[in-house]
Amino acid sequence: MPTISDVARAAGVSMSTVSYVLSGRRPISAETQARVKAAIAELGYHPHAGARALASSRTSVLALVVPLRVDVSVPVIMQFVTAVVTAARTYNHDVLLLTKDEGTAGLERVAGATMVDALIVMDVERDDVRIPALGRLKQPSVLVGLPDDAAGIACVDLDFAATAAECLRHLAGHGHRRIALVGPSPAVYERGTTYASRFLTGFTDAAAELGLETVAHPCGPGPAGVRECLAAIDAELPEVSALVVHNEEALPPLLEELRTRGRRVPADLSIVAVCPRDVAVGLPVRLTSADIPAHDVGTLAVETAMNLLDGRRTPGTRLLPPTIVERDSCSSRD
Repeated sequence: MPTISDVARAAGVSMSTVSYVLSGRRPISAETQARVKAAIAELGYHPHAGARALASSRTSVLALVVPLRVDVSVPVIMQFVTAVVTAARTYNHDVLLLTKDEGTAGLERVAGATMVDALIVMDVERDDVRIPALGRLKQPSVLVGLPDDAAGIACVDLDFAATAAECLRHLAGHGHRRIALVGPSPAVYERGTTYASRFLTGFTDAAAELGLETVAHPCGPGPAGVRECLAAIDAELPEVSALVVHNEEALPPLLEELRTRGRRVPADLSIVAVCPRDVAVGLPVRLTSADIPAHDVGTLAVETAMNLLDGRRTPGTRLLPPTIVERDSCSSRD
């Protein structure tokens, strides 16, 4: 394989000049740059990643920290991962995926070894122990989520509070007055995951504003969790006419349980789900849904990380507005 020495010889310059052309760390005349680039193209030279990092103080790698806990939806998480990887490639960056639930250890390991240029952190908790550690790192970081104290931190996410409110407004617009929230797993609430608490707060506040009768219950995994959740809803809010489902894993067993009980969707019970579009349209009933914009959030996270890395943006919070798409799971009530 050709070396930097071969490029220097072909271009008639020193190896340090080739290095400066590659890194951009010193001004080189346009004529010399053209000769070096022509030699690189002719020889098919590709600088070694380690040498490139040393020359530019960049690794061309982003870390994506996404603990794969037992209560997360892996298919949904992988939509975010795909979005981040795709966006990173537009900046000629690769992605190092950290999936172990190890608190601050993984952050400090990859940052301390200068393995990455920036970090994108998912599954953010209200009082996340990783945030102080991120503040101590030399690399910039972006949270996909919104902790209680977001001062001085770059955060991007869907506006979950506004999403809950829009779900209720949509159902209220169809005449529904008794509405229940089927929430994430109890473990998600207990861990303090912020998307769940923000959605619940938005649901509660909007219900009061709209004068609706509502209840909210977490939904454990599988058919048993669905049955327990529905039993609690029916006991607390008889004649409930609509559900907001903020738990994409619960949707298949929920629809099956309702079918078994003879409760038709939407004739007997309307549903608005919070889930990716492919989930909403891939079920026996095409669900009216608030989209989880994994592509947009992942792309925005990468753009924010690169802007921070280049000193073009100060940390702040950007929450994407919700979008409700009407399909086949909502009927009107008189």
